[in-house]
Amino acid sequence: MRTLVLCTHRRFHSLLLLCLVGTVAPFVAADTLYYHHVFFDNSLEHDAYFYSSATVSAPSTLVLVNGKIPVESKFFYTPPNALRLEWISASNGAWDARIDVMRFRDREISFVGGNLFFWCYSPEGIPGRALPEIRMIDTNSQFSRALKLREFIGDLPANRWTQIKIPLAEFPTASIHDLDPNLLESIVFSQDEPDKTPHTLIIDEIKIDTDAATASSTASAAGRTSSTSTPSHSQNLPSPPNLKATAYERHIDLQWSPVPDDQVERYVIYRALDNERTYQPIGMQVRGITRFTDYLGAPPRTAHYKIATSDTSYDQSQLSASGSATTRPFTDDELLTMLEEECFRYYYEGAHPDSGTTLENIPGDDRIVATGASGFGIMALVVGVDRGFITRDQGLARLTKTVDFLEKAPRYHGVWSHFMDGHTGASLPVFSMFDNAGDLVETAFLVEGLLAARQYFHRDTPQERELYQRITRLWTSVEWDWYRRSPDGDALFWHWSPEFAWHMNHRITGYNEAVIIYLLAIASPTHGVPADLYYTGWAGRSVAAVNYRRGWSPDTNASAKSAATAGDEYLNGRSYFGIKLDVGVGSGGPLFFAHYSYMGFDPHGLRDRFTDYFNNNRNMALINRAWVTANPKHFKGYRSDNWGLTASDGPKGYLAHAPDAQNDDGTMTPTGALSSYPYTPEASMAALKHFYRDKGADIWGIYGPRDAFNESANWISPIYMGLNQAPIVVMIENYRTGLIWKLFMSNPEIKPMLDKVGFRREKPASQ
Repeated sequence: MRTLVLCTHRRFHSLLLLCLVGTVAPFVAADTLYYHHVFFDNSLEHDAYFYSSATVSAPSTLVLVNGKIPVESKFFYTPPNALRLEWISASNGAWDARIDVMRFRDREISFVGGNLFFWCYSPEGIPGRALPEIRMIDTNSQFSRALKLREFIGDLPANRWTQIKIPLAEFPTASIHDLDPNLLESIVFSQDEPDKTPHTLIIDEIKIDTDAATASSTASAAGRTSSTSTPSHSQNLPSPPNLKATAYERHIDLQWSPVPDDQVERYVIYRALDNERTYQPIGMQVRGITRFTDYLGAPPRTAHYKIATSDTSYDQSQLSASGSATTRPFTDDELLTMLEEECFRYYYEGAHPDSGTTLENIPGDDRIVATGASGFGIMALVVGVDRGFITRDQGLARLTKTVDFLEKAPRYHGVWSHFMDGHTGASLPVFSMFDNAGDLVETAFLVEGLLAARQYFHRDTPQERELYQRITRLWTSVEWDWYRRSPDGDALFWHWSPEFAWHMNHRITGYNEAVIIYLLAIASPTHGVPADLYYTGWAGRSVAAVNYRRGWSPDTNASAKSAATAGDEYLNGRSYFGIKLDVGVGSGGPLFFAHYSYMGFDPHGLRDRFTDYFNNNRNMALINRAWVTANPKHFKGYRSDNWGLTASDGPKGYLAHAPDAQNDDGTMTPTGALSSYPYTPEASMAALKHFYRDKGADIWGIYGPRDAFNESANWISPIYMGLNQAPIVVMIENYRTGLIWKLFMSNPEIKPMLDKVGFRREKPASQ
């Protein structure tokens, strides 16, 4: 036998994928590091693990769910679940089960450590000769030879969790090139000796690490299950203090004070429901995260909670003092406040600790902050202060930190880059080597937020007067006219780089999310552009503008010829599901077109030469909902209260999901419907109730609804995105009080700009 580690400590590693919660500063330091070690911890999907696949050749059998590995929720090493392999190996047959690394935006596949560890459990035990073989595949598609698990464990005992350790050096390549185990893409378990006997192997906590990171003790005990009682505790670890439980309609939010990082590796959450006396483990959080969301379903439910700390040796503290709460039915108004507060936390608790700006996504790369999302986060911050989620002093301190960072960050003729390092401010070329400098669209979203905040923090105090002046300097130093490329240019351009100049050559042409760029460029008191640019650039009908629009989002309800020209000259005029779209390409495109520029810019009754933009945005949302309700591609879950096609990462990667055959793949992004609240309040409220009450057990966390889900693919997004939570906060608040609209529109530069362009205010369309 080679290396064998038996261990049954209360090892509950961070459950980032069970419920990604609100964060304080240490989280962002732990996030990237965590995913340099953990290959699998838990599944968000309850029946089958999305990041898996399998092949079976009769007469061997392998139990699968829709071709994927089943999720095990009764026996687990880290709650709430594990993976279950259930097979019969027969002569002249074969099976293999592949577990892939979970992919998400900006995840670097670079595992750190020299050993593969995972935990195994079998209710009946498995003879060594019947255990599977194991292989590795790296991100370059190179694979190892098969290793026999029995050489590392012998016989697997019954009813006892066993940790298996395999040095990575034991996985020599069997491919044509060298295998790199630190670029681990997949682990494959496959049939070994055929014994024609049913076996069940439960696998949990797969990771790559060093010897020093393994459990310090080798004692064995009974396997962890959903009914395991409270374990024994170490007197050397402090318990988490100040546990507070806050009840909402269907979930309870937990919050506690942190234990110093040098004493804790993770927190373990225990719960007793209603009149139960035994506390069961239900989840974990890494150090630095002091929130947890527990979704309980229909009210009323009473739950009692205790928290323990757990160190690097997997020892636990005594349980904390208890916290209890009882859920109750919520009014519509209470649901809206709840949603705003939870999405707001992404931008306050989840912000980068050094810069106060917005992370591109969580989990993700903890360096990467997004400029546009930071502007959205600033508007969400204002809502948070006005709603009392944080104090005015807290909001002022956070905005001041953000402005400090923005003043020092590199700028390119006054324009920030799309992505920056939140620690240093350095520009990060995330999308391509050419995207390494000025991004006018992201800068406009940032300025939109800054100008709204400038009007809010405008009291006659030294701090607020100084902040007002600093924001004004940032705003007036943006050289919008430079991005015209030449003094007589007829449009603005998206990118400029000192190294690559105008190499990306991306003209900014509507209709999309970018109207705010032209409005701010025309409004600029220092680097303004002519008002005519609105009509030659944004709404232009030149050959360049027409070619840009063609193929953007085809009108699949029309003939092939007309589909290519639907809205290619800015005006559309077609009807979809009986709903007329004045401007826009095809059937309207993704819903963020109706959100991003209009978080600050109030479209109520504003008409230019083409349309009333509130009415056009509302029709865009109605078309989107009508497409989903009709469901021409027959995706699972589509219905009148489950709608909102807009941009997000789906199971196949990023797509600007839209109501047309080309751009609809079954992925639902809650921000689409929820951020449309000012346009479609009844339909958006119905969507909120569906996302929360019907889908909440799957998608609800401390930041509100997860970024996206796809019921046809049985996929739930493992991330939240900075671009998608803030529009929910801001647009719902705009519907309720008009707060951000009033603030942005009150800037002294806005009214003259509207007059120059030729906007006129009309009575807004009824809602």
